[in-house]
Amino acid sequence: MKEKIEVFEVGPRDGLQNERLILSTSDKVALIEELAAAGLNKIEAGAFVRPDRVPQMADSEQLHLELKKRSFGKDAYFLVPNLKGLERAMSAGISHIAVFTAVSESFNRKNIGMTVQESLALIRQIVDTAAQEGIRVRGYVSTVFGCPFEGRVSANKAIPVIEQLLSLELEQVSIGDTIGVASAKGVEEVIRPVLTSSDASRIAVHFHDTRGTALANALRSFELGVRTFDSSIGGLGGCPFAPGASGNLATEDLVYFFKEMDVETGVDYRALCETSLKLADRMKGRILSSRALQAYLANCQKNSVWDS
Repeated sequence: MKEKIEVFEVGPRDGLQNERLILSTSDKVALIEELAAAGLNKIEAGAFVRPDRVPQMADSEQLHLELKKRSFGKDAYFLVPNLKGLERAMSAGISHIAVFTAVSESFNRKNIGMTVQESLALIRQIVDTAAQEGIRVRGYVSTVFGCPFEGRVSANKAIPVIEQLLSLELEQVSIGDTIGVASAKGVEEVIRPVLTSSDASRIAVHFHDTRGTALANALRSFELGVRTFDSSIGGLGGCPFAPGASGNLATEDLVYFFKEMDVETGVDYRALCETSLKLADRMKGRILSSRALQAYLANCQKNSVWDS
C-alpha cells in the first residue's frame, strides 16, 4: 500500500490573517469550497479574535454561517484564543476549534498577554468546556525552534510544553516553526522524543519557509513518522506578532513534493493550483510565493508536458 499523509490547510486563517487586502466573506467561502473540492478535508477557516487586532478575521461568525449552508461547513476549524472567543464560537455553533500557546515566554506575552503556564491553564478550561459541548479541539504550539525576541529555543525547553499540551487530550498538537529557523537536525531533536511517548496521529508539524527549509523539515518529519502537515495555499502567511515570520510552507509545494515521492495526499494537484490562481485574482493579482505554483503557471502557458 502507498504511504499516506494528511494535509491540514491553514490558508484561509493563518495565510490570510496578515494580508492588508480584506477578502469578502463570499470570496472566503468560494476559496474554502474550492480547497475542499480539490481534496483538502481539514481546513482552518477563521478565528474568533479581536477584529481591531486581526481585521481579516472580523467576519468569522458570518463565514461559518455561510459555510454551514455548504457540505463542508461542519468540518471547518476556527481558532479560539480565550474564553470569550470560545463563547463566540459556541454561540455560532462551531464544532471544531483550535487553541494555541508558545514555548517562548516573550512571544506568548506579546501574542496573548500571558505566561506559557497561564495559557496552558486557559487551554485546559477551553478543552474542558468544549468537551461538554462535543467540540473537537486541535492545539498549536508556536516558537518551538526559535523566537523573534529570545532567539534559538532548545529541544529541552520545547518538549515539556508540547507534552503538557498532549496531556490535555487535544485531538492533535501542531508543532510550529513560527519564524522559519528550524533545521532537519533541530526537527529530529524535538520530533523523535515526542513520538516515543505519543501516537503519531496526534502530532502535526507547521513550518514557515522563511529560509527555504520548510520542505526539508517536512521530509525529516515524515521520515520520523509524522503524517500530518500544515500548509497554506500559495505559501501565504506570517504572524502579526512575530517580526520576521514570512509565509507558510505552500500547499502546492508540499503536495507536489509528496506526489513525486509516490506518497498519497488525497489532493488533486491541478485543481489545487487552479484554486491558487483564482485566489491570486481575488487578491488583485497578489504574487503567491509557491514555487510549484509558479512552475505550474509557466508550464501551462507553454503547453509543457509538466504540470499541464
